[in-house]
Amino acid sequence: MLSENMKIIRKSKGLSQQELAVKLNVVRQTISKWEQGLSVPDSDMLISISEALETPVSTLLGENVIEPEVDDLKAISAKLEVINLQLAQKKTTRKRILHWLLISLCAAIAAIFVILWLFESPYLGWDYDKPETAILGVAFHSFEWLFFRAAPILFLGAMIGIFLTRKKE
Repeated sequence: MLSENMKIIRKSKGLSQQELAVKLNVVRQTISKWEQGLSVPDSDMLISISEALETPVSTLLGENVIEPEVDDLKAISAKLEVINLQLAQKKTTRKRILHWLLISLCAAIAAIFVILWLFESPYLGWDYDKPETAILGVAFHSFEWLFFRAAPILFLGAMIGIFLTRKKE
């Protein structure tokens, strides 16, 4: 059982006898003898083999390991295809959401710009002797000052983002 299981597991991991021999610091012929059942590894080497093959010792010594059949590979392939389609749909959905968020950002920036332009800085005529209007006026002026400096950069960035996330036919 060890010889058969070791060979099946080694092949399922995509390892050649030479690659496994390098991992175990033995010659390829030793691996061949183990797999043919001509010799048996000692207990320390058995542990090393299980670590190299990432398989429990009990599996190596236990009952026969069944090789994956072609039908199993087809089923796995079909599942992977479904997963790839789901990931592609998720990516498309995220891209679409980002696209519409950027369009909304551009619309919001344009609306705030128009509102600020129409009101023509109303806080300039406020009575700043009252603490409430002074604080509110400074806050409003700070917002307006920052908005007129940052909005063009944000707007341009959003427009570039809209261009990059548009749906390509």
